[in-house]
Amino acid sequence: MTSANVLNLAGLPIVDQRLNRADVFAIGAGHVNPSKANDPGLIYDIQPMDYIPYLCGLNYTEKEIQIITQQKVNCSQVGVIPEAQLNYPSLSIKIGSNESQSQYYTRTVRNVGPASSTYNLDLLVPHKLGMSVNPGVLTFTEVNQKITFHVEFIAEDGAGNGGVAFGQGYLRWVSDKHNVTSPIAVIFDSK
Repeated sequence: MTSANVLNLAGLPIVDQRLNRADVFAIGAGHVNPSKANDPGLIYDIQPMDYIPYLCGLNYTEKEIQIITQQKVNCSQVGVIPEAQLNYPSLSIKIGSNESQSQYYTRTVRNVGPASSTYNLDLLVPHKLGMSVNPGVLTFTEVNQKITFHVEFIAEDGAGNGGVAFGQGYLRWVSDKHNVTSPIAVIFDSK
């Protein structure tokens, strides 16, 4: 996902079935690029155990979760998380008229590229949103080192007014060898 192409072989934006420029809802992260996928630079790890607090948050019973995971689970001990906090490389935001105008996300990346590498932040902030990422530079000193970063989205006043609207952007970590892109999809829903 993080190494996919959003341009076609001619170097032009990918188009949808109507031959309009495809948005994130039509192409997702883009077209798979096998050679880049073989050397992505950074990866977003997620382990099967990471889903347990998410399943607890979906109000599955402990018995149902045990059937899924094949192990005993105590939701009061593991806690709950919303799906937005799963360590996925994509960021999906829904902002309604009755919801908080700020949303926080935490992501962790693991360096699978050169041991000594630095990644600088490149953002395309979706329309009607403010966005901050901390830290703005990721500096790795070894292979398999992990760094956690935090993302905050702040909806502009009136962003959720006027029915349903969509936005898109990306969060990209750029080194001298790799571009690691996370698509951002936003739904403004004032219904």
